[in-house]
Amino acid sequence: MSSSNGHNNIFDRFSTAVAEWSGKPIAFVLAVMLIVIWALTGPVFGFSETWQLVVNTATTIVTFVMVFVLQNSQNRDGRAVQAKLDELILTSQAANKFVGIEKLDERELRKLSDRLEEQAKVLDDHADDIEEGQTGTRPSLSPDGIRSSVPEVPGEDVDVQRPEKRSAAE
Repeated sequence: MSSSNGHNNIFDRFSTAVAEWSGKPIAFVLAVMLIVIWALTGPVFGFSETWQLVVNTATTIVTFVMVFVLQNSQNRDGRAVQAKLDELILTSQAANKFVGIEKLDERELRKLSDRLEEQAKVLDDHADDIEEGQTGTRPSLSPDGIRSSVPEVPGEDVDVQRPEKRSAAE
């Protein structure tokens, strides 16, 4: 999928190549070698301020550029993973309302995660009961996969709609 903006496409390709190359062992070895060479040249330059400034400036520039390059790469990877997860949700028995939940705020995500952990615990406890022969029924789940009998705190509902589809009253 190519971007309609040629500049973004060039930066995407550049950041992908840099991120891929910088993650290889040879990149680390080269960086260490450069520092060793720089350190060995210290006596030649009398450990001057200029000698120190060279490595400080170089590492600062590389770090500054790498922040943007790696963030771009990570953002694209994150979007790709979300798209794959959304596709799995849409083509499975999972609740479709979970598509796009990465856009919820931290509080809503925490509530949803806590609710899902509680449901997993209830289902796990039920599976343990079945193994021990204590019950023969499965806990009831609503069509969206949310167990209706999980106790909820009044007024603590989590709306898992996509944020951009919420009403203006919220």
